[in-house]
Amino acid sequence: MRVSIVGGSIGGLTAACLLRDAGHQVSIFERSAVRLEQRGAGIGFLPATYRYLQTRAAVDIEKISVKTDHIRYLDKESKVVYEAKHQYRFSSWNAVYASTLSHFGSSEYNLDSEVIDFSQSAESVSISLKNGQSVTSDLLVGADGIGSFLRDRLVPTSRSVYAGYVAWRGMVPESKLPGELIDRLGDAITYFVYPSSHILVYPIPDHDGRVLPGDRLINFVWYCNYQSGKEFNSLMNDKNGVLREVSIPPGFVSEQNVEKVKTMALRCLPKLLSDLVVATVEPFVQVIYDVDINQMAFGRVCLIGDAGIVVRPHAAAGTAKAAADGWALAEALEKHVALHDALQAWQFSQLALAKNLLERTRRVGSKSQFLNTWDPSDPEVIFGLSQPGN
Repeated sequence: MRVSIVGGSIGGLTAACLLRDAGHQVSIFERSAVRLEQRGAGIGFLPATYRYLQTRAAVDIEKISVKTDHIRYLDKESKVVYEAKHQYRFSSWNAVYASTLSHFGSSEYNLDSEVIDFSQSAESVSISLKNGQSVTSDLLVGADGIGSFLRDRLVPTSRSVYAGYVAWRGMVPESKLPGELIDRLGDAITYFVYPSSHILVYPIPDHDGRVLPGDRLINFVWYCNYQSGKEFNSLMNDKNGVLREVSIPPGFVSEQNVEKVKTMALRCLPKLLSDLVVATVEPFVQVIYDVDINQMAFGRVCLIGDAGIVVRPHAAAGTAKAAADGWALAEALEKHVALHDALQAWQFSQLALAKNLLERTRRVGSKSQFLNTWDPSDPEVIFGLSQPGN
């Protein structure tokens, strides 16, 4: 089949590689005029995320990820109050994106190709691009993220629901941190949980993809509550006075809010972690939203990853869910002769996966941000896609 994929992030790229491997003619249409970049933001590197790179692209995941062997919790005095052996992998968005794009290649990766309209018939589906071009294919895959244009058109009743909190994020090169801090944070995922908030810290590859101790970055994700309205809007007004809805990228948070979050870190966090936040040059903000829909297949169009259901980050499974959608789609198309049958079978399994993950991440978020019932020994707080730990 001829397949058009809208959105060239990790989910769209993974689906594109899988569908091309299955013999389909695949083209990606990415609205950005330049290669995507998220300034090295850390991601949990779950098996579903690296499955393609490891099994099909011959990428040595040891070279693009950092392995930790412990889960560790601190108290306000930076003392360890809970520790358990558990292995995780962490990478950076940039490292995974670059590896996947390198394998897919650039010939069918179309930058500066924003989709502004689409239509479909019983025989085909067509997209219209902002540059005036139109493309006809047999299948259209929406991988255009949380603000999906395709989802808005296909499910006009869908809404992004603010969860009541944001994630402050940042990373610092280990080379710029004291040795004690690296020793204590470099081999584990480290948590601090306090009333209505929590922060987690872990090592990731640096911006050049280096993964050896001393070359890496120490990455933090700090969940903080902000009331809708004035408080939220004050946070999301960037340094240029632009009100952002989904995130404020590095370098664009207002100086006032950077100062506020560093002052808050000194007041609320253990010194080991507040030192990390204070040392961060360009902290950035990710708003936590839920998007729940009941349909992901629409004739010759389907929605994968965050273009479909958006889950909270607490399972570290956002990229894993998108990758799993791609694998399931390729398998369904191979198993079923009729496109309709393939998409219906695919939708049944992937809706169930996404809705289960959404409910689990809602529960985990509520435990720390509102209910104050977070328990380090609770198996539900373990990362995982289909279930905690998996």
